[in-house]
Amino acid sequence: MILYLHGFRSSPNSFKARAMQEYMDRCGRSAEFFCPALSPSPALAIVQAEQLLAGVDPAAVTIIGSSLGGFYATWLAEKYGCKAMLVNPAVKPLRELESYVGVTTYYHSDERFEFKAAYVDELRALAVTTITHPERYFLLAATGDEVLDWREMVTFYQGARQQIIEGSDHGLAEFADMFDEVMAFCDASVIHA
Repeated sequence: MILYLHGFRSSPNSFKARAMQEYMDRCGRSAEFFCPALSPSPALAIVQAEQLLAGVDPAAVTIIGSSLGGFYATWLAEKYGCKAMLVNPAVKPLRELESYVGVTTYYHSDERFEFKAAYVDELRALAVTTITHPERYFLLAATGDEVLDWREMVTFYQGARQQIIEGSDHGLAEFADMFDEVMAFCDASVIHA
C-alpha cells in the first residue's frame, strides 16, 4: 500500500499526486495507491490517514509525504513503524504556517478554506523530535526549494537514505522521472537495526 499525503494548500490534483496515480495505473497497481484530500486541520488530516492504515500490516505500507504531508508521514511512520518517502518535507511547519492563519485558497482550485490558529497547536502536538529508525526513511530534497530549507531536511533525516537534487524547486518537477526508484524503495523490505 502506498499512502500519498499532499502538502499545505495542495490536493490529490497536484502534479506529483496525479503523476504517481497515473504511474500506478500503468503498472496495474492502482488498487495499492491512496491519496486522500486532507483536511486543513492537522488533527483531522492524521485521522484521515489513520483510517486508511487501519488493519494494514505496517511492513506493507509506504507513506509518501510532500511538504506538510512529509511532516505527517514522519509522525505516522514513527507511530506505525512503516516506511516513509519524504519529498521536500516540512521539518518545522509551525514556523512556516503561523503566517497563514486566516482564510486562503487551495493551489488547484479557487476553493477557500480557513487555517485556524488552533491548527498551529495541532501541528505542535504532531512534532517528532528525532526519527528512531533512519533505515525506514528516504528523503528527496531539492537545493532550489524556494519554500523550505533543504539543509534542515538533510539534518533532520540524518542517517536516512537521501537523494539531494541540485536546483529544481519545491514542487520537484523531476519527481515523475524517479518513479522506478520510488517504487524500488516502496517495494523493498526493511530490516530494523
